[in-house]
Amino acid sequence: MLLSIKHGVSIMAPVERDTSTHTSTQERDDERPAEESPFERPKEETYGDLIGDPQVQRWIRRSVAALALGLLFALIINIPVGLTVAILVVVVDVVLKNRKESTVEAWRKPSVAERKTERQLRGMEKAGYRALHARAVPRDDEGVSDGQIDHLVIGPTGVYAVDSEKWDKRLPVRAMSHRKLFLGPFNKKERLDEARWESEQASRLISGELGYEVPVQPSLAIYGPAISWKVLMVREVDVYAGARARNYLRRRPKILTSVDVDRIFDAAARVLPPKYPEG
Repeated sequence: MLLSIKHGVSIMAPVERDTSTHTSTQERDDERPAEESPFERPKEETYGDLIGDPQVQRWIRRSVAALALGLLFALIINIPVGLTVAILVVVVDVVLKNRKESTVEAWRKPSVAERKTERQLRGMEKAGYRALHARAVPRDDEGVSDGQIDHLVIGPTGVYAVDSEKWDKRLPVRAMSHRKLFLGPFNKKERLDEARWESEQASRLISGELGYEVPVQPSLAIYGPAISWKVLMVREVDVYAGARARNYLRRRPKILTSVDVDRIFDAAARVLPPKYPEG
């Protein structure tokens, strides 16, 4: 695949992927701390809406619980212990909520697989990766696609349409001749075709917006069953274990500058609306 940017040249050269179900490429497990996603809703201006905001309500409940437990321990033991307990209540609750929290709009509950991938993507922001979640693309004529890209990722190594899948862990995942993918006895051809269609639509729309070709690589991040390979291309779609999503994105050569990333991200945000718009 080739990406040529006339104003500030960047080239997307062909990237070699696994040609068998095993690869010797070493994974880098340099986990980075998760950062807060940049895709938060803007705060409402009115006082009533502010009080009704779920995040404000969460902080109110959190503060009340911390105050109650803090006062209890202060009376039973002493004030420093009470203060420590109050702080711990807040910290523990924040950590637990952040693990479950998603930037996808609250009225559309993301899957467990999508939340796991999103947490990995948050930790890549300092490395120059940006992501849009649950973005709408045109459906295909046959109705195979649900018209959604779970995660559109733009970073130094390229542009990716990542779909997060939770499959039955009791069934084996097999690939045949880079053309067929099976979960147990079930042929996943339609799922691969859907991922490829969605990435093609994203590429078409982004390229039209910018005036030059922007390839978008489709991929499936599979959670649940064991995957015997690291990254395998099947029907032009990269397939890998969901836990390896971060390494999958990082392992390729850097081909885009930070200016390229920002330009493509802004164009994608314009032409790929949220699948679940507010209202």
